[in-house]
Amino acid sequence: MKRYSKYLLVLGVGALTLTSCNLDEVPTTNVVAKDGQDFIESERELNMMRTGIHASFRGTMYGQPVIAEEVMLDGFNATVDFGNNYGNIHRTDDSFTASDYDTKSLWDVHYNAIKSYNVFIKEAEAYAKHSEKPTANTIIALGEAHFYRAYSYLQLVRHFAKDYDKQTATKELGVPLVLVYNQEEKPARATIQQVYDQIKADLDSAAQNLASVKGVSESKTPTIDAVRALMSRYYLDVEDYDNAAKYSDMLIKSKAYKLSENEDEMASEYRNDKASVVGGVPVGEPIMQLAGSLSENGSGTNTVYTLAEGYPPLFTEYGLPPYYFTSYFLPSQKLLDLYEESDLRNLWFTSGTASYLGGSLTVGSFITFIKYLGNPELNSDGVPNSRHLVKPFLISEMYLINAEANLRKGDAAAAKKALNKLQSARQASETEATEDELDNEWFKETVGEGLRMSYLKRAHRGYSARVKQRGKAANFMLSGASYDKKAMTADDKHFVWPIPTYELKVNAKLVQNDGY
Repeated sequence: MKRYSKYLLVLGVGALTLTSCNLDEVPTTNVVAKDGQDFIESERELNMMRTGIHASFRGTMYGQPVIAEEVMLDGFNATVDFGNNYGNIHRTDDSFTASDYDTKSLWDVHYNAIKSYNVFIKEAEAYAKHSEKPTANTIIALGEAHFYRAYSYLQLVRHFAKDYDKQTATKELGVPLVLVYNQEEKPARATIQQVYDQIKADLDSAAQNLASVKGVSESKTPTIDAVRALMSRYYLDVEDYDNAAKYSDMLIKSKAYKLSENEDEMASEYRNDKASVVGGVPVGEPIMQLAGSLSENGSGTNTVYTLAEGYPPLFTEYGLPPYYFTSYFLPSQKLLDLYEESDLRNLWFTSGTASYLGGSLTVGSFITFIKYLGNPELNSDGVPNSRHLVKPFLISEMYLINAEANLRKGDAAAAKKALNKLQSARQASETEATEDELDNEWFKETVGEGLRMSYLKRAHRGYSARVKQRGKAANFMLSGASYDKKAMTADDKHFVWPIPTYELKVNAKLVQNDGY
């Protein structure tokens, strides 16, 4: 089978391509085909390329692709020292255009990853076809690639298309569907229905190929439970609430995962990336938890919340941590007011560390978001670097999906049961399952995870203002119509991100979203 030299471009650049022999290291080796040969002609070559798609998936996580939508909404206020980082999307005023780097970044990172998945699927399928009998390893690897591609397309359609509506999904534009690598192809945008149909097809393939891969907490690679988690998101989006409730319930009832129910468990999960161990097996919140190490930066970062500088005198003189924050964004008072004093999720915030903002070094004046402060094992100098082991799916989200799906299909009792289990585990007051309480719980539980925008779109809800923190902190956060007073209605155009200008220039078949 002939392979053209253009494929070598796919296999020879960067951490988002099909490279590497070790998930914990920056990729250093490539799979290169000689003229007339397949890329994959052995299990060793299959595994090398398989490691590459794991790296591509991890490269789509955390950092910029998640931060952009978080700071666009109502959970965070820009500080006086934010330096216009994420400024256009935070303000979503006239400065926010189709040339915005932060929205383009999400587009780029997923389509780069999809390129890798497409090449891998084609080559692995050819390898399986030429084998007398495909190995279990090949079958599982193909399932992983289909799972990863489904994830990327779900992220793309959630951001660059309108919310799914059964009445209009066959007419409204989604994103381009690219299933085979072709450097010359210039695809038009598929409909929203076509994109979701492809997501479902990939998930079905993943479910079949990964059926034998049992779910376990902190799994570094996709399992059948990870497929069920992504299925839950998919079904919630397409308004199939029976199946969204069904798949999320399967994970809730699994003995492989549990919610953190005390301070020690919360700190272990969200600071040290370690679940409880039962019978020698981790049993915690992550349905997946990707690889990472001190020697490489693959986990991505969220430093806009906890950008830190070392300052040992603070430790020696005042007994404080030996660093200070220079945060670009601080949590809004609107968000902070949702947490009761007893809520374990208060561990995601601190006022006990020094901050240097506006030329002043103060302690106790600001509440800082530290959910992603950083795992100490991924840090060599004691100054937070916001590096964590990536957690693509958590069992807590499944409780929220289950509550939302049941509420949408009219089963308020089942919705309340799921919502209350989450609230009880977090030591928060149990409430009725109303739209407002569901909104609050999604906001409180998934802050920083890049899930609020998709929730607000599904629920057809906007937000009113980003109320600044009270007291002295208010003086160090920006004010005005595009900052603390910013509001978005449910039909605000910014809930659908613009197709990047560069893509429109190189592909005349693409159509821009309304209002850009």
